[in-house]
Amino acid sequence: MRIAFAADDSNAVTRAIEDYLADYDYEVVVLSDAGGWPDLGAAVGRAVAGGEADLGILLCWTGTGVSIAANKVDGVRAALAWEPWVAEGARKWNDANVLALSLKRLAPDVAVEIVGAFLTPVHLDHDEEENIAKIAELEA
Repeated sequence: MRIAFAADDSNAVTRAIEDYLADYDYEVVVLSDAGGWPDLGAAVGRAVAGGEADLGILLCWTGTGVSIAANKVDGVRAALAWEPWVAEGARKWNDANVLALSLKRLAPDVAVEIVGAFLTPVHLDHDEEENIAKIAELEA
């Protein structure tokens, strides 16, 4: 699986996530040289929407800015997660394809758990298919 990855800073959280991705042999496309957090969010969003990556992971101070920027790209459904169940639910119920995380508020081990939950294959909840389709209609 190809993962587009970008962070607007480097700290213990980013290093823990990078180590996790390397340990599980994910093919990682690092886009952290794309500019500030709006540029990073857009770059990861474009990589996912364009098929260069299957999923994306973004980090900024709160995670909010990169998620907003990524969500401006048609076809991106970026979710800000702070616990593993949020990331898992975002995949299952919202068909999220980009994960946004906080560099400031997450401990490295929690960030890795969240990433693991996001990257674990899930089956979409069929009860949510109509709602997910409505999201795509908003892009048109």
